[in-house]
Amino acid sequence: MRAVVQRVSRASVRVDSRTVGEIGKGLVVLLGIRSGDTREAADYLAEKVAVLRIFPDAEGKTNLSVLDVGGAVLAVSQFTLFGDTRKGRRPSYIDAAPAAEAEPLYEYFLSALRRHGLRVESGVFRAMMEVELVNDGPVTILLDSERVF
Repeated sequence: MRAVVQRVSRASVRVDSRTVGEIGKGLVVLLGIRSGDTREAADYLAEKVAVLRIFPDAEGKTNLSVLDVGGAVLAVSQFTLFGDTRKGRRPSYIDAAPAAEAEPLYEYFLSALRRHGLRVESGVFRAMMEVELVNDGPVTILLDSERVF
């Protein structure tokens, strides 16, 4: 499981010109699910997102988490995080989990974030989405559960 985590001052996601998720200060999480990923991987990433200290404290040091600052999370499923571009010109998505496997894990990830006390907004699984965000910093962090399991 992979996540691109971006600290934002605001973000939204639209499907068919309709806003389906919107947050102010917080994190945008683009989540890719690999074939064979588990709930343990989702739990690991959800906890990491919840406690990742990438917000500035009163002295300007990145010592605070999204929980500490009362922020929210906008989580969007993004299978393209497993695009393999080593051969040819078109990415291969063979490592990405098929929708029937990925969707339940995506929903589980959302619930795992909520169990940490976060307000969570989301995109629509398998929909064509427009994600708009203002990256604050900019701060962008890559997380990968494969590096720990």
